[in-house]
Order: sequence, then C-alpha cells, then structure tokens
Amino acid sequence: MKLYLRSVLFAAVLIAVVPLGFSQDPGLPQEKVAAVYGQNIHYFEVGRGPTVILLHGLGGAKEFWLANIGALASKYHVYAIDQIGFGQSDKPLIDYKIATFADFLRGFMQAEKIAKATLVGNSLGGWIATDFAVQHPEMVDKLVLVDAAGLTWQKPLPDLNPSTIAGWRTLIELVFYDKNMVRDEAVVQAFTQHMRNNDGYTIERTVAGFASPQFEDGKLASIHAATLVVWGRQDELIPLASGEKFRDGIAGAKLLVVEHCGHVPQIEKAAEFNQALLEFLGT
Repeated sequence: MKLYLRSVLFAAVLIAVVPLGFSQDPGLPQEKVAAVYGQNIHYFEVGRGPTVILLHGLGGAKEFWLANIGALASKYHVYAIDQIGFGQSDKPLIDYKIATFADFLRGFMQAEKIAKATLVGNSLGGWIATDFAVQHPEMVDKLVLVDAAGLTWQKPLPDLNPSTIAGWRTLIELVFYDKNMVRDEAVVQAFTQHMRNNDGYTIERTVAGFASPQFEDGKLASIHAATLVVWGRQDELIPLASGEKFRDGIAGAKLLVVEHCGHVPQIEKAAEFNQALLEFLGT
C-alpha cells in the first residue's frame, strides 16, 4: 500500500514530534484498537513479512511515521502505535515511567501475538526501544534508534510542555534544521493539536521521571540485537555525541549521520531515512 504525505509539516517536543498539519493519502490504513491492561491502544497495521514496530516520541502519535510506512509495508508487517498516554490511545492519570511504556509495548505484542519484532524508535521512542531490548531481548529482532533519548543528558532541557504559542515556536525551532518549516500557521496548529490530543499531563509526568535510575548508560553492553543508530547531525535537542555513545556502547552497532538534519530524520530526510532503514533490515 502506497502511503505518502502532501505538504508534510511536523514539529516536536523533546524526544518526539507533534503534527503541525498534513494531508493524507486516501490509502491511509484503517485505525485499529487493541486492549492492553484494560486500556485502548490505537494503531495502524499494514504489510506482510517480518514484523516492524514504530515507536513515536514524547507528544507524538502513530501518524508521525506516515512518510515511512509505505516504504516498509512492501516487505514488512508494520505496526505504528499510539503509545499509552499519547495520540488516540487512553491516557490514565499515572506517573509515566520508561518501564510503563515498555510494559505496554510488551502487552501490545502479546495481544497481537507478536513473538518477536524489529523496534524503530525516535527520541523517547528510542529510549523505550532500548529499555525493552534490555528487559526482553528474546522479543527483539533488530533495533533502530533514531535520535534516541535514554542516556544522561548532555545539555539542559528546554520547556517540553509549553502552554503558550511562543513556547511552541521556541520548541519547534529546536527540532528542525530547516527553519523555513517553522511558519506561524504551523506553530498555531501544533499548539491546537497539543490541546486536542490532551497529552499535557502525560508529558508532564513523563518528564518528571527523567532521572538517573531510568537512564540506559550502564545497560547498553547487555544489548545483543543488531542495531542501527540514525542521527541528524544538527540535532539541537539531543546532540550527536549521544548517538556516538549508543554506537560505542552497543556491540556491533552502526551509526548513520544524516547531514543538514535535526531531531527527526524520518520526517526531515524521509527518503534517505527509508533507504537506510530498508538496507539495514535486509541485511
């Protein structure tokens, strides 16, 4: 199934992206719902073949992979999920830990009878994928970390849960290398979408848990899955130095640096990202 975006424009909060506005192909996959620990988890499912699960980041949603799903679906069984607390999935009033997201990922895989999958995670999604690979190595085929969080912070964090349009502009400008993508109408749409998704509480409680006990620095050596690390050279949220640490810490990991690119290579450099991902999955 061919999926593509016209006039794609997205923006992010740390470790994630928030859609600013997009026009979708009529072939957009039908949204499905799985019951996981009594909560409704919304997701897209397309294609056949080895399973690939796409994990968005903080404030993200399954739609943020629409520029990538089509390329993957020709050879792979692709799931793009709204993680618990985000998108259209349920948003229980809990403290959101990395282990919380990992538990729900495991529960989702069990509900869908997925014994093993390749995990592709951007930002917070990369952190979750990393932790899942540590905790459940038997369920991970390959690992793709895209400007992933999860290591001790290299720089102070910006406001990741802004409540003003000006705050959203500042955050969005940190995400993209191409600042021309940050237009007034896009910023307003991002602010509006954030309110519509009602994920502010989730973001707040997730960020509150960003502390040393959850960081993965000392756990990387226990990961044995084949790993590809993808990083935008101009990432202003999580510097390339973190990508290099992931590469050096995971045995055999490969690092792809994407030039003229910020925090979300799968969006800002979708064609290059898709080609690299398919090559890696095919090896």
